[in-house]
Order: sequence, then structure tokens, then C-alpha cells
Amino acid sequence: MKNATVSPFVKWAGGKRQLLTQIKERMPKKYNRYYEPFIGGGAVVFGLLPENALINDINEALINAYVQIRDNVDSFLFHIDKFDSEIWEDGKAYYYFMRELYNKKLQSEEYDVELAALFVFLNKHCFNGLYRVNSKGLFNVPYNNSKRTSYDEYAIRITSDYLKSIIITAGDFEKACHDAAKEDFVFLDSPYAPLNPTSFESYTKEGFTLESHLRLAELYNELTERGCYCMLTNHNTELIEHLYGGKGYKIDVVNVKRMINSDANNRKGQEVIICNY
Repeated sequence: MKNATVSPFVKWAGGKRQLLTQIKERMPKKYNRYYEPFIGGGAVVFGLLPENALINDINEALINAYVQIRDNVDSFLFHIDKFDSEIWEDGKAYYYFMRELYNKKLQSEEYDVELAALFVFLNKHCFNGLYRVNSKGLFNVPYNNSKRTSYDEYAIRITSDYLKSIIITAGDFEKACHDAAKEDFVFLDSPYAPLNPTSFESYTKEGFTLESHLRLAELYNELTERGCYCMLTNHNTELIEHLYGGKGYKIDVVNVKRMINSDANNRKGQEVIICNY
């Protein structure tokens, strides 16, 4: 299987496509199992294609999309092709109709193949590919004025084939790493610490609070003690320096473009790649 044929099927805030080269350069030469407890759009796992992997996310709708593409690819393609082919002349009205349908299924906790197709359809047609929900847990991102096709069939089928070879879970990041052992590799790409230290925002209703960042730092230390190879990415902030600095970890600062930011003047910044090896 060639890496070029497998790629993220959704755009995701904080996606690692632009950092993939730097991440690959810093990978351990050999490792046993691969763990990614914050899978998001999957740019890293799809770029590496590890044979013995576990991917996880707390966002159940996102994980449902991975599972349905893995287990029910024909039905997924049928549904999303139907959504694309039936788009109205008034694309905006159609988008909001589909968004309402998606939210009704969320409220009913209908995590099925139709929800997965709606998830990808809305991701391709919403503003900046942003996944954001309101206080009720309902998706509320506006339309991006596009009527483009939502998927590439060949890419989806190749992705489905790869996903059949790995473990997919939905839940807390600590639980996802429960079985990580010596010489396993753990890639940690959590929701980032805010650039403004007085505010914490999240793209999911569960949130990723200051307490969550403290728990993540404790997990990083624990995994290090287990003998795991760990790599963590985040914003280059005082909080991250406080949590991971001075412990012997290798902290590399890299320049990035923040394409998800609506203000073009704020699309440049610095991130850190932190390794314990």
C-alpha cells in the first residue's frame, strides 16, 4: 500500500499535513505498536500507515465516520453520492437542511452509516472545514458556498482497506493509552493550548480544559516511565513550556501556517514538537 493513496477524508482543525515531514524526521527508527489517542483527520497515521496501530478520539461522530468507512464502505459511498447528486440549486438552503438532519441524528444518538456520510458531506461544505458545536452539542458551522464533490471513491476505498487492519476506539485519551508498553510509539496531538492564556476553547462539546492539559502532561510523564516513545505537538506557549520544559524532553520549535484562522494576518505562528527520546 502506498502512502500517496491514503489521505484524510475530512479537514480538521490542527491537522498535521504541513508538519508531516518534520514528524517523520523525528520518528523513532523502530517501534512496536502505534498509538494515536487524538486522531482528528488522521494525517499522521495515514502518512505513516503503521501495521499495528490503535487510533482514538473522544468525538463519537468522527470515530463513527472512521468505523463506517472501515466496515460499510459501499453503503457510505451510496449515501454520500446521493447527498452530492441531490444538492439543490440553492446550495445554502440545502446545506442547512442537511445540517438540521445531521443534528437530529446526533440528538437521537444514531451513529450509523448515514450519519457518517452526513459528517463528511458537511465537513466538505462548511466554513473552513471547522467542526464546532454549540452548548447543546449541535453542529453549527455555516455554509462555505461550495457545491464540490465530497469524496474521491478510490481514496475512500483504499482508506477503508487500511482501516480494516487497525483498532479504532472512542473515548478518553488516557484510556486509549492504557495498554501502551515499552518501545510502543505514542503520538499525542491534543486540542491545543490557547494562545491567549485567559481562555480555553474547544471544537467539541466535551471541551479540553486546563485540567485536561495537566492530565495529558501527567500521562506523557507516565508513558515515559513505561519506556514508550512519545511525541507531542502543541502551540509554543508558556503553559506548554511550563508543563514539559526542564524534564529532559527534546523540544523543537517549528514555524507553521494556521490555515483554519479566519484572519489571514494571524495565520502564521510557532508550534512545538516534543519528544522523550
